[in-house]
Parts: sequence; structure tokens; C-alpha cells
Amino acid sequence: MEVKSFRAKSMQQALDLVRREFGNDASVVHTREVNNGLLRRLMLGREVEIVASRAEPTPQMASAVAAGPVREEPAPVAIPAVHEDMDYRSRYREAIDTELSQQLGNLQSMMEQLCASSTTRRENEMPQGLFEAYTDLIEADVDERTARELIDILGAQGTLQGGAVAHQRIHDLVADQIQAAGPIQLVEGERRLVALVGPTGVGKTTTVAKLAANYRLREKKRVGLITVDTYRVAAVEQLRTYADIIDLPMEVVATPREMREAVARMTELDLVLLDTAGRSPRDEVQIQELKSMLGEAQADEVHLVLSSTAATRSLITTAERFSMVGATSLLLTKLDEATSLGHLLALLRQCPLPISYLTNGQNVPDDIAIATCDGLASEILGSSVAV
Repeated sequence: MEVKSFRAKSMQQALDLVRREFGNDASVVHTREVNNGLLRRLMLGREVEIVASRAEPTPQMASAVAAGPVREEPAPVAIPAVHEDMDYRSRYREAIDTELSQQLGNLQSMMEQLCASSTTRRENEMPQGLFEAYTDLIEADVDERTARELIDILGAQGTLQGGAVAHQRIHDLVADQIQAAGPIQLVEGERRLVALVGPTGVGKTTTVAKLAANYRLREKKRVGLITVDTYRVAAVEQLRTYADIIDLPMEVVATPREMREAVARMTELDLVLLDTAGRSPRDEVQIQELKSMLGEAQADEVHLVLSSTAATRSLITTAERFSMVGATSLLLTKLDEATSLGHLLALLRQCPLPISYLTNGQNVPDDIAIATCDGLASEILGSSVAV
């Protein structure tokens, strides 16, 4: 017996294929829907499969034919009539409509439950006042995890109302997360050697010039400059220009021996500022070279200079890598170029180094200020507080 399957978009089309192949006396073995389920039908469309066979004469029928004409027997299974197929399609459409209606009802019920659950959670876990404070933190570019931790602390402290009270407490809480190192402290009769380190392009040389100008012109201290930034084009000339304008002694070194000699020649000064070449935090060799040079200089303070425009992950990773050179504080630059400062909070919470200075422009000796907890908290939260 020859058995064959036929597929079409509807039962009627499949039956037509069977009739064309086997004739009206074909036998239908079984039928099925190929794309089961509502989603598959919506995506792939309806497809029907019919498995049919051509009726073959049995040995008894062959003997009877040889003996003479016999009365024709009907086929084992008759092909459904047109009205039966129409009835099948009608029942199928009704089933689809019923299933679709049930699916939509279930989706609507799920959405209502989710909305109710979300509202209940917010009402139970985060009162309206804290919720407003939370959204303010997110808008200030504070990462979601840090914002939630701060809100939980406020909730534990009993801060439930919003408005100015919540904003002030958020400000105080952010300020508590910040450590301020204060300015470079000079002692009468003692020389202080301060080095600035960090990756390329963060503004170390300009910051050295700002510090030197402030201590020389405003504090009336004896200041000297040392640079080892012989890699960057015109870096030495840039710092020498500042030194000539402010009338400062300046040394250029390239080896540990030259570093020892340069430091020795500046023993009588109050403050020596050391400008280093930018180093990639991913280059272990460069980091070790920097560490060796700082060891020869015997720096009293090492300020890690970071740009406020960098991403949070990059800032944290850079701080971790430069910790091995003996960094004692952070110095944040380019506050004026950053669209927001909320991302700095994660750095300040994870990095143990305190903040020494903030810079917000290129003007020398201006555009630099001593970092304070309240001032930086206002900057982070988006308040207009001049640095």
C-alpha cells in the first residue's frame, strides 16, 4: 500500500492534494495540525498535514478479478465531504478564539498582579518621601546599588518624609561617605616633596602649575619643580614656561640617579612638586618604573590624579592599580567637563584614599580648590556649589 503525507494551509487544500494524487477512492490514515500552540500559529501560520494511502487490491480481490467482474467495494475510509470540512474549520476557529481569549485573560491578570505587587512593595519598602530621594540620586547619576544602600540607611535612621528634610539628610549622608585629606601641609624649616601620578591626559602638569603658583604667590613659600615627563611632546617646555613665569627653579630628570641629585639640590626649599609621566594602569612595567622613581625621590605625599570624566569602573580600577606606587590621596580634575558627578560616589566609597584637591578649569593659578566633604557632596548631588 502506498502511503504519502500532504501539507497545506487548510484542510480543504490538503484534501484537494490527496484527490489529485490518489483519486476519490484514497484512504485517509490520519490528520494533524503541524504548528501546535497559539504562539507558533501566530508566528508561522496554520498548516495541516494529511497522511493518505491509495487502496491496493488484496490477494482475494485479485482472484476475484481474475474469475470475473465483481461488485465494487467502497473505500475503507471515505474522504470528508465539503460540508464536513467546513464544520471542522468552524470548530477550529472557535477553539482558536477560545484559546486566544484565555491567553489574553491570563496576561491581563498577570499584569494586574505585577502592578499591584510593585505598588505594594514600594509602599511597604520605600515610603513616598524616600522614593523621591531615591529618584533624585538616580538622576544625579549615582549608580542604582549605591542609591538603594543610601536610601536603606535613611530608612533605618527613621527618615520617611520627603522634601527639604530628605534632601538635607541625603546630602549629609553622602558627605559622611567622603574622606577629605586637606591641603598640602608645610612645616617651617622642613622641605615637603609632593608627587603627582596618574594615567595620561588627566591634567597632572597643569595641576602642578596651579599648586606651585598658589604656594609661591599666595603663601609666599619657596617652591621648586621636578619633572620626569620626558615622554610627552612639549611636556617639559610646558612646565618650564610656568616655572619661568612664576620664577621657580626646575629640574628635568630621566634616571633614578638624576632624581637623587635633583632632590638633593632642592633641600633648602619649602615645597618640591614632582610631575611624573602618565602611566597606563594596565602596564605593570610602567607602574613598577614609576614606583622605583618615587622611591628614589622619597616623596612625602603621592597624589593620584584622576579625571572626573572617566567611567566609574575605570576610576576604581585605576585607583587599585596605582595603590602599589604608594598613593596617599586622590586629586580629582576636570569637574567642569563632566556632565554629572554622581558616579564619583562609588569611587569614593570603594577607594580608601581621601580627597585632597578638586580642579574645574585650565586657569592658573585659579580653578583649583581644597576638597571638602560638604562641597563635594553638593557637587555629586548636582547642587551649584563653587569649588
